Amino acid sequence: MILIDTGPIVALLDVDDANHDSCVAIIKQLPAGPLLTTWPCFTEAMYLLGSVGGFRYQSPLWGLYTSGRLHLHDLTRVEIERMVVLMNQYQDTPMDLADASLLVVAESRAIARIFTIDKDFYLYRLADGSTLDIIR
Repeated sequence: MILIDTGPIVALLDVDDANHDSCVAIIKQLPAGPLLTTWPCFTEAMYLLGSVGGFRYQSPLWGLYTSGRLHLHDLTRVEIERMVVLMNQYQDTPMDLADASLLVVAESRAIARIFTIDKDFYLYRLADGSTLDIIR
């Protein structure tokens, strides 16, 4: 399974987004299976899409979820506690809640790939010191 960050979600659904065309091209090359994100990313995407286009931009995001193309990971208490550690570790970057949630899911579910347009993921390290394979 591949993780997906807020940026590509928004770019895929907002045709006026500067990254729309490149994200559409990338998504066409990915396996047809579901993408995985977290509630913090989903919430952030819902807010950003609503701010540019209201519910008519948010509705397709709900469609990705209800169709099964986008899965939402429910964070565990252990994962949330790890997020606190990561956000403290990367406070100078800074690391936001959504990024921390994706990193802990990558660690807990042994997921190696993330679709993101966020350059901070080049800096972030998993607990074992490795980095994620960034799809960009």
